[in-house]
Order: sequence, then C-alpha cells, then structure tokens
Amino acid sequence: MLYEEKIIETIPAGPLGLIPLKSCKQLGEKVNNYLVDWRRERESEHKSTIAFAGYQRDSYIIGASTPRFGSGEAKGTLEESVRGADLYLMVDVCNYSLTYSLCGMTNHMSPDDHFQDLKRVIAAAAGKAHRINVIMPFLYESRQHKRTSRESLDCALALRELVNMGVENIITFDAHDPRVQNAIPLRGFETVQPIYQFIKYLLKEEKELDIDSDHMMVISPDEGGMNRAVFFANVLGLDMGMFYKRRDYTRIVNGRNPIVAHEFLGSSVEGKDVIIVDDMISSGESMLDVAKELKRRKARKVFVCATFGLFTNGLAKFDEYYDKGIIDRILTTNLVYQTPDLLSKPYYIDVDMSKYIALIIDNLNHDASLSDLLNPTRRINRLLDKYRAGDRD
Repeated sequence: MLYEEKIIETIPAGPLGLIPLKSCKQLGEKVNNYLVDWRRERESEHKSTIAFAGYQRDSYIIGASTPRFGSGEAKGTLEESVRGADLYLMVDVCNYSLTYSLCGMTNHMSPDDHFQDLKRVIAAAAGKAHRINVIMPFLYESRQHKRTSRESLDCALALRELVNMGVENIITFDAHDPRVQNAIPLRGFETVQPIYQFIKYLLKEEKELDIDSDHMMVISPDEGGMNRAVFFANVLGLDMGMFYKRRDYTRIVNGRNPIVAHEFLGSSVEGKDVIIVDDMISSGESMLDVAKELKRRKARKVFVCATFGLFTNGLAKFDEYYDKGIIDRILTTNLVYQTPDLLSKPYYIDVDMSKYIALIIDNLNHDASLSDLLNPTRRINRLLDKYRAGDRD
C-alpha cells in the first residue's frame, strides 16, 4: 500500500502550519505540494469532525519574513495567525546565496545569520502555536560538536537555546555526531539518514551495476564515518573498506593539522565499483584524494555520496577529476543550497528529499511513529529486488 493511501489512525496534534524560511523556500514549496495532494486524496470518516478542522487546504505554508533595518538588525514577523497550530519551521543554514544590506554594503548571509532568523520567527510564534518543530537539514554548528581544548561547544548551546525557546522536536539529517542530542535529553531529536534516496537515484541513473560483494564495495573516507558506511554496506550486502588520515601534528594550516597521506584498510577494490559515503563535501579535498587512491588501486567506477554538497572551494577540481575518469558520479541532496552550475554538471545527480520530509511532517502531525520511515531496510530490499529483476526505470 502506498503511504499516500494510508489509513488515518490518530487525530492531528493541531492544524498543520509549514514555515519555510527564505533560505529553504524552494524545498518548502515542494514539501507543501506533497502534503496538499496527499491530504486532498486521503479518505477518512473522521475528516468532517472538529478535530480535523483545516485538515485539507490549498496550502499549508504560513508567510513569515525577517526584514532588516539599515543597520543590519532584523525582526521576525508572521503574516497570519498561528494560534493552536502545529508549526514546522524549515531552515537551510548553508544558503550563502541570500544577501542583505548593511550600511549600504551587500553582505552574504552566514549560518549565524540564518540561525538568528530562525530564532526571530520562533519568537514571533512563541506562546501562540500549539507546538513548534524545527527541520534543520544541516545541523547548525554540528562540526563543533565536542570539546578537545579550551573551546566553545556551539552545537550543544544552539540546541539548548532552541529548546529554551519552546521547540519540541528538532529534525536534522545525517548529523556529524548524533551524540550531540545528549544536550537536550528531554526533547525530540531525530537525525535522518538518506541512504534509501541515494540508492534509488544511483540505480535510476546507472543501469549496469552488479550489486554484490564481488562487484561492488562501500568506502568510508575516514574513521569518523564508519557507522554510516557500515550501515550502507550491510543493507546492500557489500564489503566495506576505510581510509584513515595520517596528519602532521607539528603544524596547523587553516585551523587544522594538514593531511600527509590517506591509508587504506580493507580488501582489494580492483575491478569493483566503489561507493564513497560521507556526511558532507566541504572543500572536497579529502574526498578527491580518496577517489584518486581508489583509482590507483584499480577500482572500476567511483561514486561519491554525500548528504550535503557544500563545495566551498568551487567545482573546478571536481571537473578535472571527472575529465580524468577518477570520479564517475557525485550524489548530494537538495537539503542545502545548490548552485545552477552544480546542477548543470554531467556527473552530478541531484537527490530530491522533499517527499521524505513531507512524510516525516505528516507522521509527526498525527503523532504517529517514525520507525518505518527512519529504518529504510525493507524499502531498499524492495528496490534492489526490482533492479536485479530487470526493472530499472
């Protein structure tokens, strides 16, 4: 049975309200379209009762804005009432394409700016909404998740701040370290893995893959991503390998110890298609070094899967490696801002996550379990069975 046809078993926690901040506008509109279609087609004998008031609407998006003064300061405003609503705020803290004016100069918005805007909108709704939920695909400050010396714990502070403002649930994707949720043990926190979507889009584009341990392998580019790669390999029934970074701890370059070499642990990759799995591509330096090492070890095809494609140093190096045949495909999601240049690349596969987010919101609004959505094993097995049977559309 399709999810869209599922039987309603619980009443909504409140009238659904979707607030995609301007950083997440395009993704929010796609999510809204799914919700509108499902709820228009879904049948239930209870839909005419008062508990389902406002259940079917032409749009669930509630207008919100964060206008700025000439000094660069801002405020959050809502364009309609949210009293009693179950609100879902969506924000992309990595969307650097947005700008604002500061004393006549144009500034690009940083993650700090986006996080402040999120808090402004929460403050505008506080005390009125029935429940406030935040969908933040790239968890703000998630790379600063642990303390190793005299330094700040920014991610934990940010989570505590959101909870103190009244946020009930925080949904993020592929958190750099999920243990950061220990900072808010009494609130809902889910870190979602987009593994099913990666496999779905890869199989849609690549029609000649043999998905077995003799022909394919999953690679973790570092020891920090081991759990992610182990899960990926297990659901596909493949072997796993890992690189670890040998660093020069006598020097610091750009705030970190430079990588001297990548050492490989695992069985031979010769003649195999390999999938490199990681949470993000930042500059891409490590990922490209790993791809080069795999090709040197005679891997057949190299596919790179990363939840967040930031590409902070541009795409020139990726173009060069594609032209040289070192990488074959790069898959990242639309959970963060994608440049038109990236979307036009022949090697790039855009993994759309809007339907998955809509499913999560729909379940949460009904206070239904997310277990089936967060564990994609059955859906992956069904997808692999169809692919192996020759159904490759």
